[in-house]
Amino acid sequence: MSEPTTEIVTFYEDRYSEAGRLDGRPQARLERTRTLELLRELLPAAPARVLDVGGGPGAYARELMADGHQVRLIDLVPAHVAQARAGTPAIDAAVGDARDLPELDGAWDATLLLGPVYHLQDRADRVRAIREAIRVTRRGGPVVVAAISRFAGPVDFASTARFDDRMLAESRRLISDGNNIVGGGFTHAYFHRVPELLAECAEAGLADVALHGVEGPAWSAAEAARHGPSASVVFDAALQLARLYSAERDLAAASCHLLATGIAG
Repeated sequence: MSEPTTEIVTFYEDRYSEAGRLDGRPQARLERTRTLELLRELLPAAPARVLDVGGGPGAYARELMADGHQVRLIDLVPAHVAQARAGTPAIDAAVGDARDLPELDGAWDATLLLGPVYHLQDRADRVRAIREAIRVTRRGGPVVVAAISRFAGPVDFASTARFDDRMLAESRRLISDGNNIVGGGFTHAYFHRVPELLAECAEAGLADVALHGVEGPAWSAAEAARHGPSASVVFDAALQLARLYSAERDLAAASCHLLATGIAG
């Protein structure tokens, strides 16, 4: 296991709890709401066989199981797999690497990569993970790839009044370098520009790719207003704009997360 991979596992097992993250901040709630809406639009009718790669403790897997899908979860972090298996309902889950999936060719009706790609800092590894997702998906089945926008961190820090000289320097660096500096509250990660994500999907062989900005252009406003009396009003407006502008490519990078979808060839 490579050192970055070991550090990622250690980060999630010892320093950060993924469980419950999507129920917290406005950004995370927008991420959850819109990701589920998009998945429900894109996935085949239930019951479908869905492979959730990098599914963490199973937040999306359980929702999809409740929709009637058969879901298997694969995650790099053993603690996430244990949480997925132990929760209600229990999820069929196994430890695995997105770059080398223990699944047969064309075995799944749809495959989700909602976490692995932005934890792979080497471009070849990201392409390999997308290619693996395509391999295990039946011909014509959807493959969903999540990424984090290059500009998510600076906008987040500004909207929550945490922007300082260090973040200004980090913002300047991110214009040309998408690699996260470990030690600032997150682990090894790569932050995408929109053309990079689309190019990686194309190189991997993903067909008919569409792009969505998940949280929409007003997510930072929802964060800024979360402690004020109008927090719920701003959140609802942010959600409506996320829906309205979801497929507007010019605005996609204003979202915290990006979602590329395509068809396995």
